[in-house]
Amino acid sequence: MEQRHLGRTGLRVSRIGLGTLTWGRDTDEHDAADLLKTFWEAGGTLVDTADVYGDGESEYLLGRLIEGLVPRRDLVISTKAGSVADPDRRVDGSRGHLLSALDDSLARLGTDYVDVWHIHSYDPWTPLEETLQALDLAVSSGRARYAGVSNFCGWQLAKAGTWQLAAPGTRTRLAATQLEYSLLQRGIEREVLPAALDLGIGLLPSSPLGRGVLTGKYRGNTTPSDSRGASEHMAPFVAPYLDDMASSIVDAVTTAADGLAVTPLQVALAWVRDRPGVAAPIVGARNSQQLTAALSVEALSLPDEICRALDDVSAPVHRYPDHDWSTL
Repeated sequence: MEQRHLGRTGLRVSRIGLGTLTWGRDTDEHDAADLLKTFWEAGGTLVDTADVYGDGESEYLLGRLIEGLVPRRDLVISTKAGSVADPDRRVDGSRGHLLSALDDSLARLGTDYVDVWHIHSYDPWTPLEETLQALDLAVSSGRARYAGVSNFCGWQLAKAGTWQLAAPGTRTRLAATQLEYSLLQRGIEREVLPAALDLGIGLLPSSPLGRGVLTGKYRGNTTPSDSRGASEHMAPFVAPYLDDMASSIVDAVTTAADGLAVTPLQVALAWVRDRPGVAAPIVGARNSQQLTAALSVEALSLPDEICRALDDVSAPVHRYPDHDWSTL
């Protein structure tokens, strides 16, 4: 698998990442082992998790598979901290909480360091400089090799990235940002993506298949019994992308796939993988067969005319001040 630099850093990652959101909850150890082995054998290196995935079980399960199945040195492990199970405060970006959470993550993963450590979300109740200092301490102590943020909007990412660059040698530049990005969700193109490109921050798109909808499995108002849409706790996650607008985009993806003699999954994933600023889409799969289907996109590059057609049918509405005011 092709390797790409993560942002403006020397770290290289596989251009498709493996997500572990369901590990330890819907994905048991046997299936997780199959997924990790399939991914590694295909040349994949970037494995993404978080301290809240499966209430920590995702990290614990990944840790059990490292070394026994796949050498630690062959993986680029990314995890996150900051989300909390407090209904009154869903995010805790305080330095104390973040560093404690990192120590807990390392213990579950059974490793001395993570390759990329992300702040899971912006905390409006904690000064941003305090949150970012946790990244600096994590890197300077060797517990994390690179730092990033997740789910930051445009101004938040620009402020954080600029703050880190303001004191080179003292603060750790942001290597990555992780947000949802797909043909069904292009909101980051308004401000987040331009900020990331300007600051040299690599983008790791989550849900690049539109929460599974872009595979075409939900066409015709059908919900496969083994899909996320049929899962009690995942159905609300899929539901926003089952409207008429999404349906028209899925139809366009399917038409393009038919014309190229490939699958809708391959078309949708190739589109987001090759967007400007993207380092590696994070793909979550239920089993090794699904993952193999996703990894088969490695040989596919979409023709320019297909990309333009998909861009047009999925184009988000950008109005003032996102566009140059003089053109409005």
